[in-house]
Amino acid sequence: MNTLATLTEACGETPSRICGFVFDISNSSSFTSFFDSYLLRPAQLLAIIVGAFVVLPILKLFTRTVGASLAQKSARRIAKADDDATPVTLKRAELRATTLIAVLNSLLTVIVWTAALIIALSLFDISLAPIFAGAGVLGIVIGFGAQDVVADFLSGFFMLVEDQFGVGDIVDAGEVTGVVEDVSLRTTTLRDVNGTVWHIRNSEIKRVANKSQIWARAVLDISVAYDTDVRRAEGIIQRVADELWKDPQFTKGTIIEAPEVWGVERLDADGILIRLVVKTDPAEQFVVERELRIRIKEALEEASIEIPFPQRTVWIRQDEAPTPREARPQVDVSPIRDNSNTSEFAAVEPES
Repeated sequence: MNTLATLTEACGETPSRICGFVFDISNSSSFTSFFDSYLLRPAQLLAIIVGAFVVLPILKLFTRTVGASLAQKSARRIAKADDDATPVTLKRAELRATTLIAVLNSLLTVIVWTAALIIALSLFDISLAPIFAGAGVLGIVIGFGAQDVVADFLSGFFMLVEDQFGVGDIVDAGEVTGVVEDVSLRTTTLRDVNGTVWHIRNSEIKRVANKSQIWARAVLDISVAYDTDVRRAEGIIQRVADELWKDPQFTKGTIIEAPEVWGVERLDADGILIRLVVKTDPAEQFVVERELRIRIKEALEEASIEIPFPQRTVWIRQDEAPTPREARPQVDVSPIRDNSNTSEFAAVEPES
């Protein structure tokens, strides 16, 4: 019992194996207490710090490797081939990998140093219960105050992981449509067709339509008059689209598959709609649509096929000319009083 009491005085209520071993060898509580306080615990604390500094770079190297692998997969999926990656594609993949690596590194840093702090506090017999209780209360307070920020970060993280869109993509984010200029964990920056820059919080993007991922499609509905030979009009539209597909001088956009005329899409009040679809490279469908419209218009005019437009027939009703004011009969208006002393006015026609 005395030996146990002496060991407790030298090494504390929960003596470590090393402290007990030193006590058994030295058989001195004072030396053991000195060793435990000024040699063992500082050495253990130093080992914890060194271990954190060693483990953290290894984990960060692993995250960089994983991030680079994700970036390469994203670039291969967006581009048609490995050697066909555009600068926009490379920037998008690099931004995605960099952001993901930064997030993971931050999480790893917090986790590693928190674990090191907990182990270090346990060496000095510091109770962690009050600390955890205070941290829990503080976390609740911060959580209520920063719900929107946390939602933004989580939404941004999953958008990057799932590769929903990236820099250079044309997206429809609900209230605004434009080109993505920057993607961060908290906000997405778009520039619309008017040049206005929009900063949208990631948690407010409920749905997004990516118009320029992997490939795009130009869809044109060409209207012709009801008295038109529809099959002839379809042949002309198909010929014009094929000529644009094979035209080496047209370099503004790239058509990657043979154009298709799907046929009559709808019977409108003003004409018959014929649908043409053309598969293009990402974000190049708009310039292809503009070029097709002008070429199809010229071809239809050359073939004397009318492109209808809203028309209205106006019937003008012509009645007899009104009688001039000077020719109208003059009317004499004079007051007539009755026995009830109320005034009335009556029109007296002049004698003919």
